[in-house]
Amino acid sequence: MSTINFQSVLKIIGLILIISATSFLLCIPVALVYSEPVSPFLLAFVTAALPGTLLYFLIRSSLQEKVTTKEGYLSVTLGWLVLVFSGTLPFVYSGEIKGVVNVIFESVSGYTTTGASILTNVEILPKSVLFWRSLTHWIGGIGIIVLVIIVLPSLRVSGYQLFSLESSMKEKIHPKTKAIGFRVLFIYLGLTLAEIILLNAGEMNMFDSICHSFGTVATGGFSTKNISLMYYSTYSQYIVLIFMFLSGISQIIYYFLVKFNFKKVKQNEELWFYIGVVVTTGTIATSILLLNSDKSLEAAFREGFFQVISIITCTGFASADFLFWPVTAILLLFLLMFAGGSTGSTSGGIKMARHLIVLKNIKNVFVKLNHPKSITFIKLNGNSIAENTNISILSFVVLYLFLFILGTIIVVFNGVDPVTASSSVATCMAGIGPGLGTVGPMSNFAHLPDLSKIVLSLLMILGRLEIITVFTIFTRTFWKI
Repeated sequence: MSTINFQSVLKIIGLILIISATSFLLCIPVALVYSEPVSPFLLAFVTAALPGTLLYFLIRSSLQEKVTTKEGYLSVTLGWLVLVFSGTLPFVYSGEIKGVVNVIFESVSGYTTTGASILTNVEILPKSVLFWRSLTHWIGGIGIIVLVIIVLPSLRVSGYQLFSLESSMKEKIHPKTKAIGFRVLFIYLGLTLAEIILLNAGEMNMFDSICHSFGTVATGGFSTKNISLMYYSTYSQYIVLIFMFLSGISQIIYYFLVKFNFKKVKQNEELWFYIGVVVTTGTIATSILLLNSDKSLEAAFREGFFQVISIITCTGFASADFLFWPVTAILLLFLLMFAGGSTGSTSGGIKMARHLIVLKNIKNVFVKLNHPKSITFIKLNGNSIAENTNISILSFVVLYLFLFILGTIIVVFNGVDPVTASSSVATCMAGIGPGLGTVGPMSNFAHLPDLSKIVLSLLMILGRLEIITVFTIFTRTFWKI
Protein backbone atom coordinates (compact mmCIF):
# COMPACT_ATOMS: atom_id res chain seq x y z
CA MET A 1 0.00 0.00 0.00
CA SER A 2 1.35 3.44 -0.95
CA THR A 3 2.33 5.85 1.81
CA ILE A 4 0.87 8.74 -0.20
CA ASN A 5 -2.69 9.81 0.51
CA PHE A 6 -3.78 10.80 -3.00
CA GLN A 7 -7.10 12.08 -1.69
CA SER A 8 -5.27 14.82 0.23
CA VAL A 9 -3.23 15.68 -2.86
CA LEU A 10 -6.34 15.94 -5.04
CA LYS A 11 -8.11 18.01 -2.40
CA ILE A 12 -5.22 20.51 -2.34
CA ILE A 13 -5.28 20.65 -6.16
CA GLY A 14 -9.02 21.31 -5.96
CA LEU A 15 -8.34 24.24 -3.63
CA ILE A 16 -5.72 25.62 -6.05
CA LEU A 17 -8.22 25.40 -8.92
CA ILE A 18 -10.81 27.29 -6.87
CA ILE A 19 -8.26 30.02 -6.08
CA SER A 20 -7.27 30.16 -9.75
CA ALA A 21 -10.91 30.42 -10.84
CA THR A 22 -11.54 33.23 -8.36
CA SER A 23 -8.58 35.19 -9.74
CA PHE A 24 -10.21 35.22 -13.20
CA LEU A 25 -13.09 37.23 -11.77
CA LEU A 26 -10.69 40.05 -10.83
CA CYS A 27 -10.26 40.78 -14.55
CA ILE A 28 -13.98 41.35 -15.16
CA PRO A 29 -14.08 44.90 -13.68
CA VAL A 30 -11.15 45.83 -15.94
CA ALA A 31 -13.00 44.44 -18.97
CA LEU A 32 -16.11 46.42 -18.02
CA VAL A 33 -14.19 49.68 -17.51
CA TYR A 34 -12.61 49.40 -20.96
CA SER A 35 -15.76 48.02 -22.63
CA GLU A 36 -14.15 44.68 -23.46
CA PRO A 37 -15.72 41.19 -23.52
CA VAL A 38 -16.08 39.52 -20.11
CA SER A 39 -16.88 36.11 -21.60
CA PRO A 40 -13.25 34.87 -21.69
CA PHE A 41 -12.98 35.29 -17.92
CA LEU A 42 -16.43 33.92 -17.14
CA LEU A 43 -15.76 30.84 -19.26
CA ALA A 44 -12.34 30.44 -17.64
CA PHE A 45 -13.98 30.73 -14.20
CA VAL A 46 -16.49 27.97 -14.95
CA THR A 47 -13.86 25.72 -16.55
CA ALA A 48 -11.57 25.92 -13.50
CA ALA A 49 -14.18 26.23 -10.73
CA LEU A 50 -16.21 23.14 -11.68
CA PRO A 51 -13.46 20.49 -11.32
CA GLY A 52 -11.94 22.44 -8.43
CA THR A 53 -15.22 22.42 -6.49
CA LEU A 54 -15.77 18.73 -7.18
CA LEU A 55 -12.29 17.77 -6.02
CA TYR A 56 -12.37 19.94 -2.92
CA PHE A 57 -15.86 19.23 -1.62
CA LEU A 58 -16.51 15.65 -2.74
CA ILE A 59 -13.25 14.12 -1.52
CA ARG A 60 -13.72 13.05 2.08
CA SER A 61 -10.11 13.47 3.15
CA SER A 62 -9.71 16.34 5.60
CA LEU A 63 -6.99 18.93 5.20
CA GLN A 64 -6.77 19.02 8.98
CA GLU A 65 -5.10 15.63 8.83
CA LYS A 66 -1.32 15.58 8.83
CA VAL A 67 0.02 15.87 5.30
CA THR A 68 3.24 13.90 4.84
CA THR A 69 6.36 15.34 3.23
CA LYS A 70 5.82 13.13 0.17
CA GLU A 71 2.28 14.43 -0.24
CA GLY A 72 3.63 17.95 0.17
CA TYR A 73 6.23 17.57 -2.57
CA LEU A 74 3.68 15.99 -4.91
CA SER A 75 1.05 18.63 -4.12
CA VAL A 76 3.44 21.52 -4.76
CA THR A 77 4.69 20.14 -8.09
CA LEU A 78 1.25 19.12 -9.40
CA GLY A 79 -0.29 22.26 -7.94
CA TRP A 80 2.00 24.52 -9.93
CA LEU A 81 1.33 22.54 -13.10
CA VAL A 82 -2.42 22.84 -12.52
CA LEU A 83 -2.04 26.57 -11.82
CA VAL A 84 -0.06 27.07 -15.04
CA PHE A 85 -2.52 25.14 -17.22
CA SER A 86 -5.57 26.83 -15.68
CA GLY A 87 -3.85 30.18 -16.25
CA THR A 88 -3.91 29.57 -20.00
CA LEU A 89 -7.73 29.68 -20.06
CA PRO A 90 -8.18 33.49 -20.42
CA PHE A 91 -5.62 33.50 -23.25
CA VAL A 92 -7.37 30.58 -24.96
CA TYR A 93 -10.92 31.92 -24.61
CA SER A 94 -9.93 35.45 -25.66
CA GLY A 95 -8.09 34.09 -28.70
CA GLU A 96 -5.33 36.68 -28.21
CA ILE A 97 -2.51 34.10 -28.21
CA LYS A 98 -2.32 31.47 -30.92
CA GLY A 99 -0.80 28.01 -30.52
CA VAL A 100 -0.84 25.60 -27.58
CA VAL A 101 2.90 25.94 -26.90
CA ASN A 102 2.74 29.74 -26.97
CA VAL A 103 -0.20 29.86 -24.58
CA ILE A 104 1.53 27.53 -22.12
CA PHE A 105 4.82 29.44 -22.40
CA GLU A 106 3.16 32.78 -21.58
CA SER A 107 1.26 31.30 -18.63
CA VAL A 108 4.35 29.55 -17.24
CA SER A 109 6.38 32.72 -17.66
CA GLY A 110 3.73 34.69 -15.79
CA TYR A 111 3.20 32.42 -12.80
CA THR A 112 6.90 31.65 -12.37
CA THR A 113 7.54 35.44 -12.44
CA THR A 114 9.95 35.04 -15.35
CA GLY A 115 8.67 37.70 -17.74
CA ALA A 116 9.84 36.05 -20.97
CA SER A 117 7.17 36.54 -23.62
CA ILE A 118 6.19 35.21 -27.03
CA LEU A 119 4.08 38.31 -27.75
CA THR A 120 5.49 40.51 -30.48
CA ASN A 121 3.22 43.48 -29.73
CA VAL A 122 1.71 43.65 -26.25
CA GLU A 123 0.22 47.10 -26.80
CA ILE A 124 -2.51 45.78 -29.13
CA LEU A 125 -3.85 43.36 -26.52
CA PRO A 126 -7.10 44.18 -24.68
CA LYS A 127 -6.51 45.85 -21.31
CA SER A 128 -8.25 43.00 -19.50
CA VAL A 129 -5.89 40.43 -21.05
CA LEU A 130 -2.87 42.62 -20.23
CA PHE A 131 -4.16 42.89 -16.68
CA TRP A 132 -4.49 39.10 -16.41
CA ARG A 133 -0.99 38.70 -17.81
CA SER A 134 0.43 40.99 -15.10
CA LEU A 135 -1.79 39.46 -12.43
CA THR A 136 -0.23 36.04 -13.05
CA HIS A 137 3.07 37.58 -11.89
CA TRP A 138 1.55 38.89 -8.69
CA ILE A 139 -0.27 35.64 -7.98
CA GLY A 140 2.91 33.66 -8.68
CA GLY A 141 4.91 35.85 -6.32
CA ILE A 142 2.31 35.90 -3.60
CA GLY A 143 1.73 32.18 -4.20
CA ILE A 144 5.22 31.36 -3.02
CA ILE A 145 4.73 33.44 0.13
CA VAL A 146 1.22 32.20 0.90
CA LEU A 147 2.09 28.58 0.16
CA VAL A 148 5.29 28.58 2.18
CA ILE A 149 4.25 30.70 5.13
CA ILE A 150 0.48 30.29 5.52
CA VAL A 151 -1.13 27.37 3.65
CA LEU A 152 1.40 24.56 4.02
CA PRO A 153 2.20 25.17 7.70
CA SER A 154 -1.55 25.11 8.41
CA LEU A 155 -1.58 21.69 6.72
CA ARG A 156 1.22 20.68 9.08
CA VAL A 157 3.72 20.65 6.21
CA SER A 158 6.96 22.57 6.51
CA GLY A 159 6.96 24.91 3.55
CA TYR A 160 10.62 25.61 4.17
CA GLN A 161 11.41 21.94 3.67
CA LEU A 162 9.28 21.77 0.53
CA PHE A 163 10.92 24.52 -1.43
CA SER A 164 14.49 23.88 -0.45
CA LEU A 165 16.42 21.20 1.36
CA GLU A 166 18.52 24.01 2.75
CA SER A 167 15.84 25.11 5.23
CA SER A 168 18.45 26.08 7.80
CA MET A 169 19.48 28.93 5.49
CA LYS A 170 16.20 30.63 6.18
CA GLU A 171 15.42 32.53 9.35
CA LYS A 172 12.86 30.69 11.44
CA ILE A 173 9.86 32.79 12.40
CA HIS A 174 7.73 29.83 13.49
CA PRO A 175 5.34 30.06 10.52
CA LYS A 176 2.78 27.76 12.16
CA THR A 177 1.33 30.94 13.64
CA LYS A 178 -1.04 32.19 10.96
CA ALA A 179 -0.91 35.73 12.34
CA ILE A 180 2.79 35.93 11.47
CA GLY A 181 2.11 34.57 8.00
CA PHE A 182 -0.53 37.21 7.39
CA ARG A 183 1.82 39.95 8.55
CA VAL A 184 4.29 38.89 5.88
CA LEU A 185 1.42 38.84 3.39
CA PHE A 186 0.47 42.40 4.36
CA ILE A 187 4.09 43.50 3.82
CA TYR A 188 3.83 42.16 0.24
CA LEU A 189 0.56 44.03 -0.22
CA GLY A 190 2.07 47.15 1.34
CA LEU A 191 4.99 47.19 -1.09
CA THR A 192 2.56 46.76 -3.99
CA LEU A 193 0.27 49.59 -2.89
CA ALA A 194 3.18 51.92 -2.15
CA GLU A 195 4.60 51.45 -5.65
CA ILE A 196 1.21 51.89 -7.30
CA ILE A 197 0.76 55.24 -5.53
CA LEU A 198 4.27 56.47 -6.35
CA LEU A 199 4.08 55.42 -10.02
CA ASN A 200 0.66 56.96 -10.40
CA ALA A 201 2.06 60.21 -8.97
CA GLY A 202 4.27 60.35 -12.05
CA GLU A 203 3.14 60.08 -15.66
CA MET A 204 1.78 56.52 -15.45
CA ASN A 205 -1.99 56.10 -15.44
CA MET A 206 -3.58 53.88 -12.81
CA PHE A 207 -3.75 50.83 -15.10
CA ASP A 208 -0.05 50.94 -16.02
CA SER A 209 0.89 51.70 -12.41
CA ILE A 210 -0.93 48.59 -11.18
CA CYS A 211 0.47 46.31 -13.89
CA HIS A 212 4.06 47.47 -13.41
CA SER A 213 3.75 47.26 -9.63
CA PHE A 214 2.55 43.66 -9.97
CA GLY A 215 5.57 42.93 -12.14
CA THR A 216 8.03 44.71 -9.84
CA VAL A 217 7.02 43.42 -6.40
CA ALA A 218 6.69 39.87 -7.76
CA THR A 219 10.04 40.35 -9.59
CA GLY A 220 8.23 39.37 -12.78
CA GLY A 221 8.88 41.85 -15.58
CA PHE A 222 5.81 41.84 -17.84
CA SER A 223 5.24 45.38 -19.09
CA THR A 224 2.28 46.95 -20.84
CA LYS A 225 4.66 48.57 -23.34
CA ASN A 226 6.76 46.91 -26.04
CA ILE A 227 9.90 48.77 -24.98
CA SER A 228 9.33 48.13 -21.27
CA LEU A 229 10.45 50.95 -18.92
CA MET A 230 12.22 52.77 -21.76
CA TYR A 231 8.78 54.16 -22.57
CA TYR A 232 8.54 55.98 -19.24
CA SER A 233 10.23 58.92 -17.55
CA THR A 234 13.35 58.96 -15.42
CA TYR A 235 11.13 59.34 -12.35
CA SER A 236 9.23 56.11 -13.08
CA GLN A 237 12.46 54.26 -13.80
CA TYR A 238 13.91 55.30 -10.43
CA ILE A 239 10.72 54.23 -8.60
CA VAL A 240 10.81 50.81 -10.29
CA LEU A 241 14.57 50.54 -9.61
CA ILE A 242 14.03 51.14 -5.88
CA PHE A 243 11.16 48.66 -5.61
CA MET A 244 13.02 46.00 -7.60
CA PHE A 245 15.83 46.29 -5.07
CA LEU A 246 13.38 46.11 -2.16
CA SER A 247 11.63 43.09 -3.69
CA GLY A 248 14.93 41.21 -3.88
CA ILE A 249 15.17 41.34 -0.07
CA SER A 250 13.72 38.47 1.97
CA GLN A 251 10.20 39.01 3.27
CA ILE A 252 11.49 37.79 6.62
CA ILE A 253 13.75 40.87 6.86
CA TYR A 254 10.69 43.08 6.53
CA TYR A 255 8.95 41.02 9.19
CA PHE A 256 11.85 41.65 11.59
CA LEU A 257 11.80 45.37 10.72
CA VAL A 258 8.08 45.57 11.47
CA LYS A 259 8.73 43.80 14.78
CA PHE A 260 11.61 46.26 15.48
CA ASN A 261 13.95 43.28 15.79
CA PHE A 262 16.93 45.14 14.34
CA LYS A 263 19.40 42.66 15.85
CA LYS A 264 18.13 39.92 13.52
CA VAL A 265 18.39 42.28 10.55
CA LYS A 266 21.95 43.25 11.49
CA GLN A 267 22.96 39.59 11.86
CA ASN A 268 21.55 38.57 8.47
CA GLU A 269 24.65 38.00 6.36
CA GLU A 270 22.68 37.37 3.18
CA LEU A 271 21.13 40.86 3.33
CA TRP A 272 24.50 42.60 3.53
CA PHE A 273 25.98 40.31 0.89
CA TYR A 274 23.03 41.14 -1.40
CA ILE A 275 23.52 44.88 -0.84
CA GLY A 276 27.28 44.51 -1.40
CA VAL A 277 26.82 42.64 -4.69
CA VAL A 278 24.28 45.19 -5.97
CA VAL A 279 26.44 48.20 -5.06
CA THR A 280 29.65 46.66 -6.44
CA THR A 281 28.26 45.37 -9.75
CA GLY A 282 26.09 48.47 -10.20
CA THR A 283 29.16 50.66 -9.78
CA ILE A 284 31.12 48.54 -12.26
CA ALA A 285 28.31 48.77 -14.85
CA THR A 286 28.05 52.54 -14.32
CA SER A 287 31.81 52.96 -14.73
CA ILE A 288 31.88 50.91 -17.94
CA LEU A 289 29.04 52.97 -19.45
CA LEU A 290 30.61 56.23 -18.32
CA LEU A 291 34.04 55.41 -19.78
CA ASN A 292 32.86 53.77 -23.01
CA SER A 293 29.94 55.96 -24.09
CA ASP A 294 28.87 59.58 -24.23
CA LYS A 295 26.26 59.10 -21.47
CA SER A 296 26.11 61.59 -18.62
CA LEU A 297 26.91 60.44 -15.08
CA GLU A 298 23.19 60.36 -14.17
CA ALA A 299 22.22 58.37 -17.27
CA ALA A 300 25.08 55.90 -16.79
CA PHE A 301 24.22 55.52 -13.09
CA ARG A 302 20.50 55.01 -13.77
CA GLU A 303 20.94 52.58 -16.65
CA GLY A 304 23.77 50.68 -14.97
CA PHE A 305 22.07 50.20 -11.63
CA PHE A 306 18.62 49.64 -13.17
CA GLN A 307 19.78 46.74 -15.36
CA VAL A 308 22.03 45.24 -12.69
CA ILE A 309 19.24 45.26 -10.10
CA SER A 310 16.73 44.02 -12.70
CA ILE A 311 18.95 41.02 -13.51
CA ILE A 312 20.05 40.22 -9.93
CA THR A 313 16.48 40.32 -8.60
CA CYS A 314 15.32 38.36 -11.68
CA THR A 315 12.72 41.02 -12.51
CA GLY A 316 13.63 41.58 -16.14
CA PHE A 317 12.41 45.13 -16.75
CA ALA A 318 14.56 47.12 -19.17
CA SER A 319 15.33 50.84 -19.12
CA ALA A 320 17.76 50.50 -22.04
CA ASP A 321 18.64 48.07 -24.80
CA PHE A 322 21.72 46.65 -23.12
CA LEU A 323 22.67 44.70 -26.26
CA PHE A 324 24.24 47.99 -27.42
CA TRP A 325 26.32 48.24 -24.28
CA PRO A 326 30.09 47.55 -24.33
CA VAL A 327 30.94 43.82 -24.42
CA THR A 328 32.33 43.89 -20.87
CA ALA A 329 29.03 45.25 -19.52
CA ILE A 330 27.02 42.64 -21.43
CA LEU A 331 29.28 39.89 -20.04
CA LEU A 332 28.69 41.28 -16.53
CA LEU A 333 24.92 41.06 -17.01
CA PHE A 334 25.21 37.48 -18.30
CA LEU A 335 27.19 36.44 -15.20
CA LEU A 336 24.60 38.14 -12.98
CA MET A 337 21.90 35.92 -14.49
CA PHE A 338 23.21 33.23 -12.13
CA ALA A 339 23.05 35.46 -9.05
CA GLY A 340 19.47 35.63 -7.81
CA GLY A 341 18.06 37.72 -4.96
CA SER A 342 17.67 36.82 -1.32
CA THR A 343 16.25 33.55 -0.01
CA GLY A 344 12.65 34.16 1.03
CA SER A 345 12.06 36.82 -1.64
CA THR A 346 10.06 36.37 -4.85
CA SER A 347 13.23 36.43 -6.97
CA GLY A 348 14.68 33.33 -8.58
CA GLY A 349 18.18 32.19 -9.45
CA ILE A 350 20.71 30.41 -7.28
CA LYS A 351 20.14 32.97 -4.48
CA MET A 352 22.62 35.05 -2.51
CA ALA A 353 22.78 32.73 0.51
CA ARG A 354 23.99 29.81 -1.60
CA HIS A 355 26.67 31.95 -3.23
CA LEU A 356 27.75 33.05 0.23
CA ILE A 357 27.99 29.44 1.40
CA VAL A 358 30.04 28.52 -1.69
CA LEU A 359 32.47 31.38 -0.98
CA LYS A 360 32.78 30.29 2.65
CA ASN A 361 33.58 26.75 1.46
CA ILE A 362 36.27 28.10 -0.87
CA LYS A 363 37.73 30.13 2.00
CA ASN A 364 37.81 27.00 4.16
CA VAL A 365 39.70 25.11 1.45
CA PHE A 366 42.51 27.70 1.57
CA VAL A 367 42.51 27.64 5.37
CA LYS A 368 42.90 23.85 5.27
CA LEU A 369 45.77 24.13 2.78
CA ASN A 370 47.67 26.43 5.14
CA HIS A 371 46.57 24.73 8.35
CA PRO A 372 45.79 21.04 7.57
CA LYS A 373 44.96 20.13 11.17
CA SER A 374 42.56 23.00 11.73
CA ILE A 375 38.86 22.31 12.33
CA THR A 376 36.67 24.63 10.28
CA PHE A 377 32.94 25.31 10.32
CA ILE A 378 30.63 26.96 7.83
CA LYS A 379 28.50 29.55 9.58
CA LEU A 380 25.59 31.65 8.35
CA ASN A 381 24.04 34.39 10.48
CA GLY A 382 26.14 33.17 13.40
CA ASN A 383 24.82 29.60 13.20
CA SER A 384 26.83 26.59 12.06
CA ILE A 385 25.60 24.90 8.90
CA ALA A 386 25.27 21.12 9.27
CA GLU A 387 27.56 19.10 7.00
CA ASN A 388 24.65 17.42 5.17
CA THR A 389 23.05 20.83 4.60
CA ASN A 390 26.32 22.23 3.31
CA ILE A 391 26.67 19.31 0.90
CA SER A 392 23.09 19.72 -0.34
CA ILE A 393 23.71 23.44 -0.98
CA LEU A 394 26.83 22.69 -3.02
CA SER A 395 24.94 19.89 -4.80
CA PHE A 396 22.15 22.31 -5.70
CA VAL A 397 24.63 24.75 -7.28
CA VAL A 398 26.29 21.94 -9.26
CA LEU A 399 22.89 20.57 -10.38
CA TYR A 400 21.77 24.09 -11.36
CA LEU A 401 24.86 24.59 -13.54
CA PHE A 402 24.50 21.08 -15.01
CA LEU A 403 20.90 21.79 -16.04
CA PHE A 404 22.02 25.10 -17.54
CA ILE A 405 24.61 23.30 -19.71
CA LEU A 406 22.19 20.50 -20.65
CA GLY A 407 19.40 22.96 -21.50
CA THR A 408 21.78 25.06 -23.60
CA ILE A 409 22.91 22.00 -25.57
CA ILE A 410 19.31 20.94 -26.28
CA VAL A 411 18.30 24.43 -27.44
CA VAL A 412 21.43 24.76 -29.62
CA PHE A 413 20.71 21.39 -31.24
CA ASN A 414 17.24 22.73 -31.96
CA GLY A 415 18.77 25.29 -34.32
CA VAL A 416 19.25 28.28 -32.01
CA ASP A 417 22.57 30.17 -31.97
CA PRO A 418 24.76 29.60 -28.86
CA VAL A 419 24.46 33.14 -27.44
CA THR A 420 20.68 33.14 -27.68
CA ALA A 421 20.45 29.55 -26.43
CA SER A 422 22.68 29.99 -23.38
CA SER A 423 21.11 33.28 -22.31
CA SER A 424 17.59 31.91 -22.90
CA VAL A 425 18.28 28.96 -20.62
CA ALA A 426 19.99 31.13 -17.99
CA THR A 427 17.24 33.73 -17.97
CA CYS A 428 14.40 31.18 -17.85
CA MET A 429 15.97 29.07 -15.11
CA ALA A 430 16.49 32.17 -12.98
CA GLY A 431 13.10 33.67 -13.85
CA ILE A 432 14.56 36.86 -15.34
CA GLY A 433 12.93 37.32 -18.77
CA PRO A 434 15.06 39.02 -21.42
CA GLY A 435 18.31 37.46 -22.51
CA LEU A 436 21.00 38.14 -25.10
CA GLY A 437 21.19 37.54 -28.84
CA THR A 438 17.77 37.37 -30.49
CA VAL A 439 15.91 37.32 -27.14
CA GLY A 440 17.24 40.67 -25.92
CA PRO A 441 15.25 43.27 -23.95
CA MET A 442 13.64 44.73 -27.08
CA SER A 443 12.92 41.29 -28.58
CA ASN A 444 10.85 38.26 -27.55
CA PHE A 445 10.80 34.46 -27.63
CA ALA A 446 8.18 34.09 -30.40
CA HIS A 447 10.68 33.05 -33.09
CA LEU A 448 12.15 30.13 -31.13
CA PRO A 449 11.18 26.58 -32.21
CA ASP A 450 8.35 24.97 -30.23
CA LEU A 451 10.68 22.36 -28.74
CA SER A 452 12.90 25.13 -27.37
CA LYS A 453 9.87 26.86 -25.86
CA ILE A 454 8.80 23.60 -24.19
CA VAL A 455 12.30 23.07 -22.76
CA LEU A 456 12.42 26.67 -21.52
CA SER A 457 8.95 26.32 -19.97
CA LEU A 458 10.10 23.24 -18.04
CA LEU A 459 13.23 25.08 -16.91
CA MET A 460 11.10 27.99 -15.67
CA ILE A 461 9.08 25.61 -13.47
CA LEU A 462 12.20 23.78 -12.29
CA GLY A 463 13.84 27.07 -11.39
CA ARG A 464 10.78 28.41 -9.59
CA LEU A 465 10.45 25.27 -7.46
CA GLU A 466 14.22 25.20 -6.88
CA ILE A 467 14.82 21.96 -8.83
CA ILE A 468 14.97 19.57 -5.87
CA THR A 469 11.22 19.75 -5.23
CA VAL A 470 10.44 18.48 -8.73
CA PHE A 471 13.30 15.99 -8.99
CA THR A 472 12.35 14.36 -5.69
CA ILE A 473 9.11 12.93 -7.05
CA PHE A 474 11.02 11.15 -9.85
CA THR A 475 13.22 9.19 -7.46
CA ARG A 476 12.62 5.50 -6.73
CA THR A 477 12.59 6.06 -2.97
CA PHE A 478 9.77 8.59 -3.28
CA TRP A 479 7.35 5.95 -4.57
CA LYS A 480 8.74 3.16 -2.42
CA ILE A 481 5.96 1.42 -0.47
